[in-house]
Amino acid sequence: MRDLLLRLRVPLLFGVILLVSLVSMHADRRARSAGPGELGFARGMVLDVAVPLQKMIAAPVDLVRDTWQQYVALVDVQHENDSLRAQLSALREENLQYREALVASGRLQRIVEMRDGFETPMLPMEVVGQDISPWFRSVLLDRGHANGLRAGMPVITDSGVVGLVTATSENAGRTMLLVDRQSAIDGIVQRSRVRGIVRGRGGDRLEFEFVVGGADVAVGDEVISSGLDGVYPKGLSVGRVEELVASPYGLTQHAILEPAVDFGQLEQVFVMLWRAPTMELLYDDAAAPAPGS
Repeated sequence: MRDLLLRLRVPLLFGVILLVSLVSMHADRRARSAGPGELGFARGMVLDVAVPLQKMIAAPVDLVRDTWQQYVALVDVQHENDSLRAQLSALREENLQYREALVASGRLQRIVEMRDGFETPMLPMEVVGQDISPWFRSVLLDRGHANGLRAGMPVITDSGVVGLVTATSENAGRTMLLVDRQSAIDGIVQRSRVRGIVRGRGGDRLEFEFVVGGADVAVGDEVISSGLDGVYPKGLSVGRVEELVASPYGLTQHAILEPAVDFGQLEQVFVMLWRAPTMELLYDDAAAPAPGS
């Protein structure tokens, strides 16, 4: 008998629940027919029992429904997140393009201003590489003698002196930077007109050597090219005095300059299509083909 009841417990429970529901519905119908009022003890008990039973029946259905709705909502949220990520990525890329366009427009404006400021024609070039040697400081340019580039031509930016072209091929060129140890330029203090020689130190600073004899040089002074070396035009920014170093012999004095050009951020330079007579003698490239030949 016990085994039979165990086997039939689920159908019996379902039958009881069904019976109670039917009784409750019948009682509710009769109560409606009789009009509003308090239920009797028996009817109230049936109603009190029917409510939790119906909640038990509805609970799994509600759980499945809510779970499905949450799953669908999560899927929609995931799709929306993916869409927003794609839009954000596109906006970032578009922002980068706009910023690069602004930088490029600024460079073009500087090209116009540089060309208007000098009578010597200039050719803009891109820096495409740097010399990795610890003994030399130079960069590679993306144009060569096919574009009119010649060794001995000055290289500048809108900030100041970059260096000197030292070698060319048909479509490339090498420029020795002003900070190279072999580089030198005749400079003058813009404020006091004190002259001296600016030399590279191989690092990220320059050295300005001048005769002491009452020379008025102070920290913060701007040093520009004097034009007396016949290599660079007069008035180009070279650097700013950062430190004064007294010579132990008292004949000359040295100043450490911070270069006007940030050599670690070079992207575009201007080559002045001119070179001094001394450069003509030093760099004999008569055999180089003329542009367009």
